[in-house]
Amino acid sequence: MSIVADQGKITPRSGLRHRPIGTTSETVPITPRSSRLGRKQHEPHTSGGLPSTAPAKGATSKPEARSYPHAHPLVLVGLAMTTTMILMIGLQIALSVATTVYNDVRYGRPRTYQVDAVVGHNDSAAHPTHLVAMNLGGHIVVLEIPGGDASHARMLVGPTLSGDGADLVPVTLQLVDRQGNHQPDLLVRCGSVEVWFRNERGSFTAQ
Repeated sequence: MSIVADQGKITPRSGLRHRPIGTTSETVPITPRSSRLGRKQHEPHTSGGLPSTAPAKGATSKPEARSYPHAHPLVLVGLAMTTTMILMIGLQIALSVATTVYNDVRYGRPRTYQVDAVVGHNDSAAHPTHLVAMNLGGHIVVLEIPGGDASHARMLVGPTLSGDGADLVPVTLQLVDRQGNHQPDLLVRCGSVEVWFRNERGSFTAQ
């Protein structure tokens, strides 16, 4: 019974003897892949760094000749004159617009100018004469209200302006005592046009 029991047991692997490798076993050599061989054959042998692009000894390198277009002097002169003309026109337009805006703010539309003064027409320092100059579509008129009394208002007809923008020309008034009698004459100025009204016999008379 003991022998049979011993035969049923499994012998551990550590107790097994390994078979010695004989001389008759064949060894298969490892053949390298053709792709690796080809890669190694084509790899350049360099000492590091980028390949040199310097010319070989004895070879002369010629710089590439570049040709640049040259403009004719008259073309440059024409461009300069055209630019100058455009700048001048732009400046004139800007100045004209700025002047119109300034006159609109100061004189309004229609152009109007007012002044109070003692001119000797039933007026005094407490009740001066009120003068209003207006540019009505190029026609200059002056409204005089002696001593501030509208019932005695008089209309003075001034010059008539012509041309483009005549209705936008400002009109101003100035009182100048040219006779030295404390009764000043009236100067109506509209642009480059000036008209005098002489102060005599209690009213203004155009000269």
